Amino acid sequence: MSSLVLTLTETLRYRGAIGQWSWVLHRLSGLGVVLFLVLHVIDTSWAVFYPAKYEIAIATYQTPLFTLGEFFLVAAVIYHAYNGLRIAILDSKPEWWKHQQRAAVWVLGLTALTLIPTFFLMFNHVINHYNHDPNILPLTEVIVEQLPFAAGMVVAAIVAIVLSGVVGLISGDGSKASGKASGSKVERFWWSYMRISGFLIVPLVFGHLAMMHVLQGVFDLTAIESTVVGTGELINNTGTAVEFVGERWNHLVGGVAIWKLYDIALLALVTVHGFNGLRYVLTDYTMSSPLLRRASTYLCIIGAVVLLTVGAGALLGSVEVTSIEMAAESQCEIYELEACTPQDALETLPNPLGQ
Repeated sequence: MSSLVLTLTETLRYRGAIGQWSWVLHRLSGLGVVLFLVLHVIDTSWAVFYPAKYEIAIATYQTPLFTLGEFFLVAAVIYHAYNGLRIAILDSKPEWWKHQQRAAVWVLGLTALTLIPTFFLMFNHVINHYNHDPNILPLTEVIVEQLPFAAGMVVAAIVAIVLSGVVGLISGDGSKASGKASGSKVERFWWSYMRISGFLIVPLVFGHLAMMHVLQGVFDLTAIESTVVGTGELINNTGTAVEFVGERWNHLVGGVAIWKLYDIALLALVTVHGFNGLRYVLTDYTMSSPLLRRASTYLCIIGAVVLLTVGAGALLGSVEVTSIEMAAESQCEIYELEACTPQDALETLPNPLGQ
């Protein structure tokens, strides 16, 4: 903890080159993306496992608090991606290290140039949404909906610490044991993985951002009779987020569910990349405690395994018509709409989920 405090205080006092600020921004943006990744993967899995809860999750995403957070998220993803590419390229070309400062400035400039049109298009979605006087969940309800995630993270941290303590009792907590992995083949593998996966992730993540935050946007997930992005002519007849996910995942090109494959690749690469990056950050600040250092690693493993399992389970599952009905009924309950008749919308489905 003392090293973390020192890092924060010295960073605020820093008056040197841009490299320090690039390092700080890279870590902060990465932490923000990992936090959202946990929420996003678990929430999206509810489209298959708990359709009613998925509608509640999307309703929270459509509130002012999460709308503001969405802009920060997109900025964090774009900056982290560009800066990650800078790190990977310069690491592969040591003779270019003398251009580090210039490259860091270019990253900031490129991020700004990308965000200007991106934010403009995103803000148009926001304006269009709020111009229609939408139903908005109260802030207290939004916060309450996030408490299970916070509780889950606390439980995972406790499990990691207990497991680390048990391992320490069995194997001993000597400094030699805690540092023996340094410079090992395993760590060299992860060093390479972070750079290679970074190159693979960038086009996937940018494509996902373009479709789900720019071209269509989170507000359009519940727009009745709206076109489902990336599917051509498929329509979200009921205006439920569950139908949107079902139509997208069931969309076939040449008999292949391309968006399921796309999301599987994105899930695998981003989850492992993100939690390994989190491991680097946490272990940096637990160097003096073998117990906490091991716990940091175990926590990241637990997080990655849970997200991969939940996400893969949803992607390998399917969204049924009954799930859409449950989602439509949930929308009526969320906003307490007395005249809501979800069954009428379901009866208009010409070809439910491409079946």
